[in-house]
Amino acid sequence: MALVDRVLLGPGPSNPYPEATAALAAPLLGHLDPEFLRVLDETCARLRTVWGTENARTLPLSGTGSIGMEAAFANFVRPGDTVVVGVNGLFGERMVDVAGRYGAEVVRVDHEWGQPIDVARMLAAHPAPRLVGAVHAETSTGVRSDIAALAAAVHGRDDHALVLADCVTSLAGIEVDIDGWGVDVAYSGTQKCLGVAPGLAPFTVSPRAWERRVEHPPTWYLDLNLIGAYVDGSNGGRTYHHTAPVAMIASLHAALGRVLAEGLDAVWERHRAAGARLREGLVDLGLDLFAAEGHRLPELTTVRVPDGVDSAKVRSILLNEYNIEIGAGAGAFATSVWRIGLMGHNARLDRVELVLSALARVLGR
Repeated sequence: MALVDRVLLGPGPSNPYPEATAALAAPLLGHLDPEFLRVLDETCARLRTVWGTENARTLPLSGTGSIGMEAAFANFVRPGDTVVVGVNGLFGERMVDVAGRYGAEVVRVDHEWGQPIDVARMLAAHPAPRLVGAVHAETSTGVRSDIAALAAAVHGRDDHALVLADCVTSLAGIEVDIDGWGVDVAYSGTQKCLGVAPGLAPFTVSPRAWERRVEHPPTWYLDLNLIGAYVDGSNGGRTYHHTAPVAMIASLHAALGRVLAEGLDAVWERHRAAGARLREGLVDLGLDLFAAEGHRLPELTTVRVPDGVDSAKVRSILLNEYNIEIGAGAGAFATSVWRIGLMGHNARLDRVELVLSALARVLGR
């Protein structure tokens, strides 16, 4: 079966950076080869720069972004702990689900989909939670929430609580400043703005959070007490934990090198410019944007499907006649919203004009 060369502009995997693709196809090293361990260490160091942190425990977990979410709750929440979760989309819903499976007493703070997290409501939800979690860039709605303000409010009131941030769609697309914001635990995925195939979850833990970790999580694979020794040489040196996905880590290493060579400010600006032009073009086509104004992500734009238009049919024509894949909405908005991603390698003006011209022709506008 031949592979199809698609332009992936949905909420899922983006087209990888060429450097990441080349590294993925390179000859494999052994997972204990000294050269691979050097690449792994350098990958962790590059992740620290992109995360905006000096956290020693910063590493790529073996699994997609959902592994990062689960590792966060497995390692920092005990049965009976109170966890406050902001829910303004599908991935806030998933936080609630995962936290509950690890025995947390979950206090969910519901928001209208398309709106950012309200910090005051989050703070008022419980006087002394163990952890407060929210999604920085909600993939299901295209909304950015102010994680810096949330962390400042939580820590300003109660130094005991940890702040967890889902940065799957934000890392390397918009500013993320883990240390500056005071975030304790955060996770991401490789397939969005990092421009790598799906398969790894960049993860970072502050020293403050590490002191409050679960000593014996109810999972072996995601026990950071074991994984950390393999990655950062803690506890007396490296120990073998699991067979690392060497090709994926080499690919992430290459993509991070490309991002840092371009410069984070330049990468963020490229995403900003592409997103602004896309929003402008969609409005010129007479379409209505979904996410709240002032909180719209540049890397993922949500737009309402026009009345009388068959969402699935338009997406099918774009896919089969133009080789362009855009995403449907999520949840209750599955047929009434489109999600258009401009992430990593796709955050370019030529990609914007491509999707706008194709969409205009399909809609007859």
